[in-house]
Amino acid sequence: MQSIYAMHQNGSDSLDKEEKFLFQSIENVQDLYLIMLSALVEIRNSEELFLERSSKKHLATALERNPNKKFVNNIVLKLLNDSNSLSIAMEDRKITNWKNNDDYILILLDAVKSSKVYEKYMETKENNFFEDRDFVVDLFTEVVAPNEKLYEYLEDHKLTWVDDIPLVNTMIVKQLKQIKNVEEDVDALYIPKLFKDIDDREFVKSLFRKTVLNESELSQEFIDKTPNWDAERIAEIDSIILKMAICEFLKFPSIPVKVTINEYLEIAKEYSTPKSSIFINGILDNLIKDYQNTNKLVKTGRGLM
Repeated sequence: MQSIYAMHQNGSDSLDKEEKFLFQSIENVQDLYLIMLSALVEIRNSEELFLERSSKKHLATALERNPNKKFVNNIVLKLLNDSNSLSIAMEDRKITNWKNNDDYILILLDAVKSSKVYEKYMETKENNFFEDRDFVVDLFTEVVAPNEKLYEYLEDHKLTWVDDIPLVNTMIVKQLKQIKNVEEDVDALYIPKLFKDIDDREFVKSLFRKTVLNESELSQEFIDKTPNWDAERIAEIDSIILKMAICEFLKFPSIPVKVTINEYLEIAKEYSTPKSSIFINGILDNLIKDYQNTNKLVKTGRGLM
């Protein structure tokens, strides 16, 4: 949807160029995921380095010589640090953001150490896997993810990430909650793939191309159903959402109708006007009835209507 909207705004007619931008944007989501996850690793490593240097000071205090290392010994943070899957993914995607911008890690570390989550966690010195895991989840959710300086950095680094941040953060929290004890699973962290398989990637390409190449035809499908609305009066985002949904109705026989409607209503709620989802739902509902009456809707497989 965003790629088609950008194509309209730029007045571009280069399908190959815009398709390349689409897939690059999707790959950028993977980079954002790795950057956010690795921030936890770098925060821990930064604190470990700080404690080591403090203990070696010429006039180190007793507390500096024997600090509470519960945070740097956090089982889940050490698991992330030692994860082969994460290291390989970082290397493959050439993610070096925190090495080049370690000042942001120090900002995050300060935020962590001044948080109530950290204060409560550090009341004891013993590490327990379940407590450690819950702490990391709370730390990411309440301190790291909502940090304004981090958000500003991500926004400045890549504008398309602004819409991706909630999705990526939700994924990371879900993964952190599912991590099992390191003693049971040495590399318990699974780095998700961008696409489930080749067909998954092909769907992205097909939906984009079929929508763009058939925009006039798809527009006509709903313009006839909105006699009280001129085409110019329909918000551009709403128009794109309708075209994409109708494209799935007519050109993707394996996608259930209900799945299509639910997906695009959620997109409308997120990106368009407050009343758009109601408007779009009404049009799609009427179209489905017409398609069923004229046998224009052909879906294959069980339960696809």
